[in-house]
Amino acid sequence: MTRFSFTIAQTDGSARTGTLAMERGEIRTPAFMPVGTAATVKAVKPQDVRASGADILLGNTYHLMLRPGAERVARLGGLHRFMGWDRPILTDSGGYQVMSLSELTKVSEEGVSFASHLDGTRHMLSPERSIEVQRLLGSDIVMAFDQLVPATATRDEAAAAMERSMRWAKRSREEFDRCGEHAGRAALFGIQQGGLDEPLRKASADALIDVGFDGYAVGGLAVGEGHEAMCACLDYAPGQLPAEKPRYLMGVGKPDDIVEAVRRGIDMFDCVLPTRSGRTGQAFTADGPLNIRNARFGEDQEPLEPGCPCPTCSQFERAYIHHLVRSREILGATLMTEHNLWFYQRLMQRLRDAIAETRLDAFASEFLRRYRSAPAKAGAQSGEAA
Repeated sequence: MTRFSFTIAQTDGSARTGTLAMERGEIRTPAFMPVGTAATVKAVKPQDVRASGADILLGNTYHLMLRPGAERVARLGGLHRFMGWDRPILTDSGGYQVMSLSELTKVSEEGVSFASHLDGTRHMLSPERSIEVQRLLGSDIVMAFDQLVPATATRDEAAAAMERSMRWAKRSREEFDRCGEHAGRAALFGIQQGGLDEPLRKASADALIDVGFDGYAVGGLAVGEGHEAMCACLDYAPGQLPAEKPRYLMGVGKPDDIVEAVRRGIDMFDCVLPTRSGRTGQAFTADGPLNIRNARFGEDQEPLEPGCPCPTCSQFERAYIHHLVRSREILGATLMTEHNLWFYQRLMQRLRDAIAETRLDAFASEFLRRYRSAPAKAGAQSGEAA
């Protein structure tokens, strides 16, 4: 099998459905990647993540280089063997976590010097070290190292970070190409930056295309800019990237964000939301988010989402899960997370089917109408929790 190929099977407006083919398996697009930050999708086993429909997971360079250490993971046979997942893994470069979690961060042309959020020890993460860590982990899709700025950054700050990120992208490419066997079977994605500024985004896309990557990510969104601003950026950003390559929107997101992004030509997503929300008592449903902690569910004998085929909904009722979550029983987090993973993967399958049948606009309009119109009825915003 080719180490990496992307085939578009059908388009519907700007949306596409297709397949990413890699040595460890095929990835159906549009695809949602559950986040296994520290070599685990929290609260669920790998086989249960796969059963939900996930074709690929995301791991994180920053967290794994700090604990247990990339060199240790390599000695233990690589990330796939370490965590018991035999399908593709994409590794984030660590840039976002360096900026958001670390103290005493100092950005230079070399890279980012930072203090570990675990113990305060000093580290340097450069394009070369980020690629090295991802090689040691043995990931299938490697992300170039970039500099992220918040939504509040000025245009000059966004421009400077974008230009540095493009220089780092070239260094990431050069280091990846030196990785021998790993480079021969893995893929490298570049990350477009530029904030909400269309000319900066275009300059970033042109620089990345000049270097050449297997796929391209739209970075620097989901950092506080809001849904409307994100969609406005996605009206032009994906179209600046090569149509024949996969497009990955990093860190997104909410179900309605995903639907809107797919309409605009995005092929891949990741977000902690389905797992984090599951652990905190929020279930995703077609009628909007449901807060299972609310008192109204204490004697509710319905499943989390009527009609959902997931193992949680097939066996357990809201009253029982309400009890588990309110009692802080570990099983509550597991059942909620399992349902949310199934919800997200079912949404991706429905999007793929709608694109294949050229009825995406109708599907998206109905999904968004229903999802956005009923959260109060589902108890998402209520203050009823006793």
